[in-house]
Amino acid sequence: KALAATTPHIIECSAAERGESQAACHLPPKERYAALQQKGATLWMTGCSGAGKTTIATSLEERLVKEYGKHVYRLDGDNLRTGLNRDLGFSSADRAESVRRTGELATLFSDAGVITLVGLISPYRADRDAVRQRHLDQGIPFYEVFLDVPVDELKKRDPKGQYAKVESGELKHFTCIDDPYEEPLTPEVTLKTHELTIEQSANILFRTLERDGILIGAPKVSPPGLPNPDGDEIVDLHVPPELQAERRAEAATLPKVLLTDIDLNWLQTIGEGWASPLKGFMREGTLLETLHFNSILVDPFNLTKNAGRLERATNFEVFPDHPPPQRVSMSLPITLSCSSYTKDAIESSSQNAVALVTQMGQTVAILRNPEIYANRKEEIVTRMYGVIDPGHPYIQNIYKGGDYLIGGEVELLDRIRYNDGLDPWRKTARELMAEFSAKGADTVYAFQTRNPTHAGHAYLMRSAGEDLRSQGYQKPVLWLSPLGGWTKDDDVPLDVRVRQHEQVLEAGLSHPGGLDPATTVMAIWPAPMVYAGPTEVQFHAKSRRSAGASYFVVGRDPAGMKGSSEAQASPDDDLYDGNHGRYVLQNSPGIGNMQMLSFVKVMYDVTDNVMKVPDEKRPDDFISISGTKMRLLARNGATPCSPTNIPTDLVQANCIPSGFMVPKGWEGVVDYYKHSAETERFIPWSRPILPAPKHERTKTDGGHFGSTSFRLQHLDYPSFWHDVPMKPTFSNPALNEPTMINLITEIPRMVTAKMEVSKERSHNIIAQDTNKDGSPRYYTYGTPFFNYGLIAQTWEDPNVKSRAGHAGDNDPLDVIELGSSVLEMGSVTPCRVLGSLELIDEGETDHKVLCLSVNDVRFGDDVRTVSDLERVYPNTLARLVDWLQRYKTSDGKPENRLDSTTPKSVEDTLRIIDETHQRWRALCGHDGSTLSSLHPSALTFWLDSPNCRG
Repeated sequence: KALAATTPHIIECSAAERGESQAACHLPPKERYAALQQKGATLWMTGCSGAGKTTIATSLEERLVKEYGKHVYRLDGDNLRTGLNRDLGFSSADRAESVRRTGELATLFSDAGVITLVGLISPYRADRDAVRQRHLDQGIPFYEVFLDVPVDELKKRDPKGQYAKVESGELKHFTCIDDPYEEPLTPEVTLKTHELTIEQSANILFRTLERDGILIGAPKVSPPGLPNPDGDEIVDLHVPPELQAERRAEAATLPKVLLTDIDLNWLQTIGEGWASPLKGFMREGTLLETLHFNSILVDPFNLTKNAGRLERATNFEVFPDHPPPQRVSMSLPITLSCSSYTKDAIESSSQNAVALVTQMGQTVAILRNPEIYANRKEEIVTRMYGVIDPGHPYIQNIYKGGDYLIGGEVELLDRIRYNDGLDPWRKTARELMAEFSAKGADTVYAFQTRNPTHAGHAYLMRSAGEDLRSQGYQKPVLWLSPLGGWTKDDDVPLDVRVRQHEQVLEAGLSHPGGLDPATTVMAIWPAPMVYAGPTEVQFHAKSRRSAGASYFVVGRDPAGMKGSSEAQASPDDDLYDGNHGRYVLQNSPGIGNMQMLSFVKVMYDVTDNVMKVPDEKRPDDFISISGTKMRLLARNGATPCSPTNIPTDLVQANCIPSGFMVPKGWEGVVDYYKHSAETERFIPWSRPILPAPKHERTKTDGGHFGSTSFRLQHLDYPSFWHDVPMKPTFSNPALNEPTMINLITEIPRMVTAKMEVSKERSHNIIAQDTNKDGSPRYYTYGTPFFNYGLIAQTWEDPNVKSRAGHAGDNDPLDVIELGSSVLEMGSVTPCRVLGSLELIDEGETDHKVLCLSVNDVRFGDDVRTVSDLERVYPNTLARLVDWLQRYKTSDGKPENRLDSTTPKSVEDTLRIIDETHQRWRALCGHDGSTLSSLHPSALTFWLDSPNCRG
């Protein structure tokens, strides 16, 4: 009656005068919880006296407060009856009022962000349901926890001696004995504490809070049981399908920035959410925080007015009044380098965005609001590695980068695909979370692989799952996570590892080296390996958390490698102490609540053909099979040993124990080591395999586009060099101008793969040029804005010297087509000569004929000289001169020299074309010249085409 007569809302807040919720008068829960880094919730623990309510609540409280720094308060009969409820007795009405008051108090505590643990018998269902409804009305999580213990067990426990008093008749109206207790019908949690330890019961409650995101302040964005990514946002930077055409059209108008294949790995890492909260290549401020702290500060909920700080230009003059409140792990620089050529193109553009283009000419992303700053390579290397090793392969990659870095946010125009047969195993962070959720995961533990998986690994992975189940998890899911980005040359190729892992999953639990596919997800990790030891392993763990992992299995010397012969302190020895990585990882800033699961040493038990932790009581039954020994046995083609007679010297017997690796997986490993010299047979790491951008009247054979065995031949001409006419012939005589030549395109616009007509190979096919070490050669200075090719039936004869004494470069005349269209490789295009530049390349004359395709609709018929082109498209000549003079500098070579930066006239260029055509005629014997009378190199050329000496 008193409650009914009381005004339910006494309005003291103007915002609530019109009947709005009192919440309008308080700090919004989203902001409060974000600041406290936890949410409020009530765990209402109900059950008979002696069921363990106080004991379990105390254990949970201690863990949450001491180990996790959470705000927790426990309400029970003892601390309530000394104050708030001291005026109440034990009648039904008083008990109901006690529950109501406690429920109201719990509601207020939880609304304030406190995790409130209530331990009351609260025997009546209606009273508990009223408290539940009060929480639901306020939007506060409520968990009814039923401690379900048989009365006989309670009588045995009898911690306060009350059950004995009931038995003796001394105590009457005791709940659960002679007063009713109404069990919950649908409690959120049921604890049979007579079957569980105190720790197990507390653990179940802890996992419940963890699963539902109560232990974090941010809204739960990941599926139940999986952690939020750093920054509390699932990053997915793919342009929606309905906007892709619009964005591609925009990208075509933007300055172009070259992505190496390693850059493409990093772009995928960013765009698919593995580096959350990063949304682009690092700006200078973000890079500095990463280098100095292995972490970055964020303010995802704008608590200190620092939201979006990573997406703003770095400002070294203005500092916030308060630093961002949240520190998240970020140990590796994720940067994009460029040359002065690209920097100048961006800075001279009126647009505030750039297009990111791969080595093969694919436009894959847009980068917004670019911030260009100095690439301080030595500082980056020193802080990132902490060792001096000029021969380290990724350190060399850093030093090969341009002198500038570009920061900015990215939009992926489509999914990054490599077309290497492994794309089904490439999944975004969002997709992985969905797959974990579909398997019913209440936690995920990640196991990173950069080697084939043997039974020792499988034992560790299965054991980790068992350990997690013992901690109260119901469905821990293993994430088998092979490295997919760039790796050093002597690492096991990606496809070999993935195919071997497929066999591990196919074998399932039928083999000691197999894994259960029902509780395992395999997905390739996209980032490059940088071999930075303790610094890098922090990113390995953090990036797995971004896709749903709460645990990371880490072994000895994670992300380490042996120093090169140039290493100052550790030549040909481990660069890092094998124990440091695990130690640093567990204590690194920003790692949060992610847990590490350490490797233990396992050996092969010859008594049952299973790898396990060795038994000290029978050491002679265990043999060690190291990675070095495994590789030697694979190279030797070792076959399975007899399961009942395993020799102690496996190498001498050249056999592998049958339980060491799943049989088909071992066959794949042996096949790799047997053919490891055949470099194009395997896929070392994620590099795009694309169809050649070729003309329809050409055909390919050999390897894929960009490989050293790639070949392109014309279907209509036996030889690109000798049989394609030098000049086009039009049916309309008026079009047969003397300034017209046929351009054979070798390198389409925006492609950096250095393709060229081979003078020596049969049919003078177009092939991939190579570096001195035999690797494919690419331009690294930037993305070419021109098509590049040659004029057939010309030859810059080394026996012919220029007025300055420079010999011809022994190639056909090079042509640079300056139009706006991409010309297909192997295409033959009528082109109007505009002039030429004379490049002096390592002491040789290398003429570059400049032309414009007659099919280019942008310029029409009015452009007939370089000056005309400059009039309609200013700065073209300056960009071209810069390219020709400096394009080799990004490879550590000196600048080229031009005879003049002013192009030769059309007339002078036509004279050069005619002179080189006459030298070609001599090469092919059309003027009666013999090969012996020509430069000795002519003897190495393929001249057997019908229009030459064939």
